[in-house]
Amino acid sequence: MALKLYFLRHGQTAYSETGGYCGTPENDPGLTPEGIEMAEAFAEAYCHLPWQAVYVSPLQRAIQTAKPLCNRLKITPEIRPGLREVSYGEWEGLHPRQVYERYHDLYMQWLTDPAWNSPPGGERGIDIARRSYHVLEEIEDRYATGNVLLVSHKATIRIMLCHLMGIDIGRYRDRFAMPVAGMSIVELASRGPLFHVIADRSYLSPYLRSLPCT
Repeated sequence: MALKLYFLRHGQTAYSETGGYCGTPENDPGLTPEGIEMAEAFAEAYCHLPWQAVYVSPLQRAIQTAKPLCNRLKITPEIRPGLREVSYGEWEGLHPRQVYERYHDLYMQWLTDPAWNSPPGGERGIDIARRSYHVLEEIEDRYATGNVLLVSHKATIRIMLCHLMGIDIGRYRDRFAMPVAGMSIVELASRGPLFHVIADRSYLSPYLRSLPCT
């Protein structure tokens, strides 16, 4: 039996409905009522699995998403700052159109290669890759087999998946769609990481799947 990592993006927030940038503890929206429903649906669908551990970003939307499963299983979540969302610096709280208008040249540089370009005062993709790598390394050191859940964020999960699959970090925005409540599974097999699922949301009701999300 190999180690399986389950990457779960948090449920819906007001920002995920509209596409705004939010990555810091100072700009930390909670789940909407629909987002809470998504978290409950995940717990209902996956509580039967034998979980080794649940690792969670310290931002409240991730903690709220993990809570229903942790409550059912009586598991204490492992909070790790390395799973936080990208810090967007001066772009925090803004929407893409506003950033495009106010920071056009910097925004275009970031879109071209977010691995090595950052929002003013924010983080580069390689910074997120480094801090999240330490969490993955900890999990591999602690667990040789079994199922481990990581509840994190859109950009951070995509960067971790790029790292595991040997994909250029600068392409994380181009290679993986990651809607809210999307769940991806990677098996750390003897011959390297093996993808089983990418951004699955089949466990959600048709109504929850139909909601707009970015």
